[in-house]
Amino acid sequence: MAASKQKTSIRDIAQLLGLSTSTVSRGLANHKDISEATKERIRQVAQELHYRPNQLAAALRKGHSKTLGVIVPHINGYFFPAVMNGIEKVATQEGFTLMMCQSNEDFRREQQNIEALLAAQVEGILISVSATTFSETQHFEQVRQQGTPLVFFDRMPELPQSMAVILDDFQGAYQAVRHLIEQGCTRIAHLAGPQHLNTSRNRFLGYKSALEAHGLPFNEQLVYALPSLTHDAGRLGMQHLLALEPPLDGVFAAYAIPTVGALEVLREKSLRVPQDIAIACFSNEPFTAMLQPQLTVVDQRAEQMGETAVRLFLQLLKRGPSYVPPHLVLKPELIIRESSLHHSRQTSLPK
Repeated sequence: MAASKQKTSIRDIAQLLGLSTSTVSRGLANHKDISEATKERIRQVAQELHYRPNQLAAALRKGHSKTLGVIVPHINGYFFPAVMNGIEKVATQEGFTLMMCQSNEDFRREQQNIEALLAAQVEGILISVSATTFSETQHFEQVRQQGTPLVFFDRMPELPQSMAVILDDFQGAYQAVRHLIEQGCTRIAHLAGPQHLNTSRNRFLGYKSALEAHGLPFNEQLVYALPSLTHDAGRLGMQHLLALEPPLDGVFAAYAIPTVGALEVLREKSLRVPQDIAIACFSNEPFTAMLQPQLTVVDQRAEQMGETAVRLFLQLLKRGPSYVPPHLVLKPELIIRESSLHHSRQTSLPK
């Protein structure tokens, strides 16, 4: 068995050259008090021993780590990876490296992620809360008590004086349901997410408001609470809704993955989309444009959300604890495709 390699330290270089560790440290830093000959000897030995400086330790000695922590519920699908792309783009431009954690939709894991990032002395934490966090906020208060900037994105708790960038989920849902109504749908069901999440709750409220604003009665029976945000949950929801009378002619889904399960059930029942049932959903996952029919979706501005979250963190870092943090709300975009064109024979696709 090969022996494990130990990382070369400044002490190793100092012992080999017969110098003090402070001399080696200053030599590696190109300090003016160290002669060029000594600097050259130090650099040569450091290269031979494959010495790599501890950048984190050096940064902490200067009072900052230049590291930004990010916690996401999961990295499945398109949305959160796209948010991460936006975060990474701006953070790198500003000289920060990222430490990314997944809560896997688990509150306890989320707490552990927070503890790990604080122990790593990150300069800030960007987080989208897990689906099982509910009203617990103590771990977020711990972050703020330590003076570490905290920015929420997409999902956020009810926490006073918090900084966040979110989508106008209410308006996105309203636009989608209004579009279904304009297509002639009068009995529109809703596949709803967990209502303790701000995203799901606002999508439900947008759905309800659009019905009422257009003279359609709100019917609780037409709202199916998804037990999880999965393909199988969408299947269960669609099976439940199809058993109702009179039959549906439209569905608005709060999430894309369950919508795929719902489409499968409609196909198995020989129901046509959009002719028999028109469908629209959140969010603009790439696969939604590959399905048959292509899905009408609400785009969540994922990369823009990530970029904005980093810029909010930089504001908080610069202005200090007395800064009153804002909530930035991004505008959604309804992307109309075949799945919602209920009168598709008379209606052409938008260019």
